[in-house]
Amino acid sequence: MFKKYLLAAGALALALPGLAFAEDGVSPGLFAANNVWMMLAAGLVFIMHLGFAMLETGLTRAKNTVNILFKNTFIVCAGILTYYICGFNLMYPGDFNGVLGFAGFGLGAGFEAGANTPAYADGGYTYWTDFLFQAMFAATAATIVSGAVAERVKLNAFMIFTLVFVGVVYTVAGSWKWGGGWLDGMGFYDFAGSTLVHSVGGWGALMGIIFLGPRLGKYGANGRTTPIPGSSMPSATMGVFLLWLGWFGFNGGSVLSADPELTSFVLVTTCLAASAGGLGAMLTYSFISSKPDLSMALNGILAGLVGITAGADVINPSSAILVGAIAGGLVVLSVIAFDRMKLDDPVGACSVHLTCGIWGTLAVGIFSTNPEHSLGVQLLGIGAYGLFTVICAGIIFGVLKATIGLRVSEEEEVEGLDLGEHGMHAYDVTSSSGPFENAHLRGQGSLVATVVTASLVNEGGDS
Repeated sequence: MFKKYLLAAGALALALPGLAFAEDGVSPGLFAANNVWMMLAAGLVFIMHLGFAMLETGLTRAKNTVNILFKNTFIVCAGILTYYICGFNLMYPGDFNGVLGFAGFGLGAGFEAGANTPAYADGGYTYWTDFLFQAMFAATAATIVSGAVAERVKLNAFMIFTLVFVGVVYTVAGSWKWGGGWLDGMGFYDFAGSTLVHSVGGWGALMGIIFLGPRLGKYGANGRTTPIPGSSMPSATMGVFLLWLGWFGFNGGSVLSADPELTSFVLVTTCLAASAGGLGAMLTYSFISSKPDLSMALNGILAGLVGITAGADVINPSSAILVGAIAGGLVVLSVIAFDRMKLDDPVGACSVHLTCGIWGTLAVGIFSTNPEHSLGVQLLGIGAYGLFTVICAGIIFGVLKATIGLRVSEEEEVEGLDLGEHGMHAYDVTSSSGPFENAHLRGQGSLVATVVTASLVNEGGDS
């Protein structure tokens, strides 16, 4: 009996593509398959937020864990709602002048005839799935900023920044390419967001770092950089592998259909670049230190992923390996360069997302198999997005700094933002048998933390 049902199901699956076609020529079976894949891809991109949360908490100190997790939770909730209220219709406004357009608040267009049939998006997915997939991307841009400003930003200031950045800055910028705006008309190409998501988030992160300044004790007056180790490398490692998994949806879903050949091709180039990025970072760092650095290797994987994202569908596998390997080397050099400029980035967000986002966008102009892709146009797009995001993020951070303030007090920073901003801790240390046991977990006002930080500040650390 089971075999009969199995054979019947198989016959139905084979028959679906041959069922009556909609007016645009897409069969109901193909439409359903496309839509299911796009919903799955949206779920994979959603998982990336857990990856970011684990990566950030792993690369920062335990006394700030609750704060970082709270920010990442807020980003997802607020990002999706903000994108619903205005972001989606700013990014995809329909007919507009190529620079700024707005189709109205909410998702009213979803009730129009044909919005959830094969007539929408060439049969790739429904209107609702379109919103869901794009909303996952929007929240990612603010998550990039979260890691860069970690351990010293005021929670309320960051929350306000997130609302404006996701709701307006990211979406207006996105409309220039993905919404059919002026850069799209010029031939600028960014398949899944090396620039539109990662560089935009990276530019915002850079402005946050500049306005906030470095963490206490990070840089001495003599120019010496004091390493501030993270609290959990296992957490950081799991975070990176979750992000790699999520990239199957990030890049694979950007095919915007379940096209078997193109989706498989994109996933291959994505994984090759990630692998090459990890090895490229390991090799580059071996010229700097004889001791391999796990955090550099992990960021190398992310660098390869960011680097291939702009051209995953138009760069062949051999070139994808080269793109990823170069990205892995660049991220190591970039981390060192930012430290020398005294730009304190606790998780290397600017190096991964900004530096390698720029490289990945340029790589399209160098390695693309499509002769219409131009290095000059790619440069123009990078410059336009950089200028726009820097100005917008600078204004937002500047206004916040002048009004409610951006940075927590020195006392809160020493005690830890978990205590100062939330009045709670991430870890239960009540079973500690001694006054100094698990001091690395408590990190809030303990004698050890206070003495160490005061010592670093007395040596000339900036505040």
